[in-house]
Amino acid sequence: MNKESSLLPKLGLFTTVSIVVGAVIGSGIFKKPALMASQLGSPELLIFVWVLAGVITLFGALSNAEVAGMISETGGQYVFFEKMYGKFFAFLYGWAIFAVIQTGSIASITYIFGEYSQYFYLFRIDNFIPIEYVDFYFYIPLLGKIYPLHDIGVKLVTISAILFLSIVNYIGVVFGGIVANIFTWMKILAILLLVYFGFMYSGGSVSNFTTDASTTTYGSIGSMAGFIAALSGAFWAYDGWNNITYIAGEVKNSQKNIPLALTIGALIILGIYILINLAYIYVLPVEEMSKSTLVAADVALRSIGPIGAGLVSAAVMISTFGTSNGTIMVSARVYYAMSKNNLFFKSIGEVHPRFLTPANALILQAVWTCVLVISGTFDILTDMLIFVSWIFYAAGAYGLFVLRKKMPDVARPYKVWGYPYVPAIFVIFATLFVILTIYSDIVNYIEGKTEIINSIFGIFLVLLGIPFYFYFKNKHKSLAN
Repeated sequence: MNKESSLLPKLGLFTTVSIVVGAVIGSGIFKKPALMASQLGSPELLIFVWVLAGVITLFGALSNAEVAGMISETGGQYVFFEKMYGKFFAFLYGWAIFAVIQTGSIASITYIFGEYSQYFYLFRIDNFIPIEYVDFYFYIPLLGKIYPLHDIGVKLVTISAILFLSIVNYIGVVFGGIVANIFTWMKILAILLLVYFGFMYSGGSVSNFTTDASTTTYGSIGSMAGFIAALSGAFWAYDGWNNITYIAGEVKNSQKNIPLALTIGALIILGIYILINLAYIYVLPVEEMSKSTLVAADVALRSIGPIGAGLVSAAVMISTFGTSNGTIMVSARVYYAMSKNNLFFKSIGEVHPRFLTPANALILQAVWTCVLVISGTFDILTDMLIFVSWIFYAAGAYGLFVLRKKMPDVARPYKVWGYPYVPAIFVIFATLFVILTIYSDIVNYIEGKTEIINSIFGIFLVLLGIPFYFYFKNKHKSLAN
């Protein structure tokens, strides 16, 4: 009798930690500190925000770890939400993941890889395209004009990288895990080298750690608006910490290893982020940092010299390549789980008979991500929906309380430290973050700074999944009859 192919647990703790770290550390740590410095104007506040965001992220990871330990199924948060709130809420989460949250993240992160690759080659395909074609556009309501041929050279590099990494993960989860291991620890090495050269820089000064800027983009130093904006930037740099749960069914001894990986990974990320920010401040006073377009490049240029620009470009490429690989690997498992739950196309739930990977899910994800790259709308959509992910983060942590009552007798290999305070603090912070984001978007819209209320439109895009939910649900019923 032929047995249906299924996903098998092949990933150990080391690879699992690598995936956690690799999914988080992307381009944010190379770009966000300068913007955050301009918003805060204080080195002490800058470090405090990174620590606070890291601790809140750790609280979220610890809360998520308890659920991951008791429900070790491929699909991660999607499966968790089904157990917590039912199929409808779980589907909306999966829809948001597919529509833009994860595919938009893959497109955006890999696009940065494409941009930095230009440092290492001398010509651009864009230069050979007549201007009338480059200026070709089509109009999408609410999103505006879309120029598919703008930066086509970068887009082609981006698409090539996405397709390559999708093929790597199509061939096998172990192969994808090996790539995750290599690029995660390469990016950590590159960051630690930058930290080392930064602290060895003779022109650096410890006085920079206590010297404020003369002003900030929000006026006074330490203003609430600046603090919230900087915290949002830090949360963005920490985003992706729960991705490993999507691949739970392919982790060896997942009930033990996933909670361990989430905790170890979150602590490693927090330590690395604090170290590199300290190095940035040591080399550049906050006043100068706030005016930098790419703080990592400026620090490398001062501490290493002209070769520093090449080092930072290579570090960003390594970092974004590894992050894209980890995100591509884990995200496809959500659509696979949705299909297995009869809430997505049936073929997406099929496992490759030879490679034992969710091959069709990876193909669908790659195709839609490449469409977003060509359209150039992924950054717009990601900005709209980034706060939606925090709605789901809050719901995930609150679901811990739901499961304690709903499934009290289920074995919990790991119980969150500091319960109920740790998950409660995370839920409160995530809820406040969402509320403040909506408030800020409404104010910007009223003042004419934006044409639409981004967060509201983001919720609208998620709710567009409702008709699809009923389509798949009714389709399954008709097939059953």
